Amino acid sequence: MPQSTPYVHRRPFVLAVLFGALLLSLLVAPPAAADDGPGPPAGWTARPAGGGSAGQDARPYVYLEGTPGTVLQDRLSVTNPARTPLTVRLRGDGPAGPWFRFAADTVTVPARTRADVPFALAVPRYAVPGGVAGEILTVGGGEERRVPVRVRVGGPTLAALTVEDVEVSGRTIRYALVNRGNAPLRPRLAVRAEGVFGTLLDRPARPLPLELAPGRRVELTEPWPDAPALDSVTVRLRVTAGGGARDEAAASAAYVPPAPVTGGGLLALGVLALLGARAYRRRIRRGRGETGTGAAAATAPAPGPDEQPAEEERHLETAGAES
Repeated sequence: MPQSTPYVHRRPFVLAVLFGALLLSLLVAPPAAADDGPGPPAGWTARPAGGGSAGQDARPYVYLEGTPGTVLQDRLSVTNPARTPLTVRLRGDGPAGPWFRFAADTVTVPARTRADVPFALAVPRYAVPGGVAGEILTVGGGEERRVPVRVRVGGPTLAALTVEDVEVSGRTIRYALVNRGNAPLRPRLAVRAEGVFGTLLDRPARPLPLELAPGRRVELTEPWPDAPALDSVTVRLRVTAGGGARDEAAASAAYVPPAPVTGGGLLALGVLALLGARAYRRRIRRGRGETGTGAAAATAPAPGPDEQPAEEERHLETAGAES
């Protein structure tokens, strides 16, 4: 089984090593058996290097195993039994196709020669643990050969996402989702909006029509057709996904009807500020009641008909002194 090597960002160095190995393999590869019989020679072949000759314990596919962020290496064996050189083009294909790296996109194999072509496979840092399939597509002489590759990505699965850049504009709520883990996610969204007098919008969690790949960021919108005409609102988005991924974010906005700044506009702003202040005081009072202050006041005996609160007595005393 090929050994994994730590991932490095010096791609020119990796390609130089692969190119040197390619030249060495062309020099030391044993020649293919000569075809002295009548008729054209057998067609060229491409298969995983090593494991015996064709049909004799040859590897059915290339198997590589590593963790995200590593570079894996192996070799491809191309046999040219013809009497003329063969030029073969190489590229990766399938889900793991973008991960393949070759020292050169084309390789020329001399006549009646087998060449071992080195290649590398760079596992992305956001690769999902599990099995990934791919192929090395070789094209030469008007024909193509495919060599299957199986990649096993190790490591723990991490599900994580964030909701960012929440913005409330008119009848639209804008936001962005980012997959911060290494597993694909199918997010669910819940929306809630609070105004001065209470809840304006309460949408339970529902699945979004998308699959968020690892490292992917998408910008989305949520319609709010019945947004208020005059209110101060706070919109909160809560996003969840499988594997325990969850996050939430909020944004505030003031809804004011269009009017001139001098006149109706100022009046609307003043009314909105007054309503907001009153609502804030009511919330503060409810909060004090929940912490025990309100309960203590409820259990205190009410003043009798001939009794006056202490605050009112002090007010009367002050008024008498001034007179």
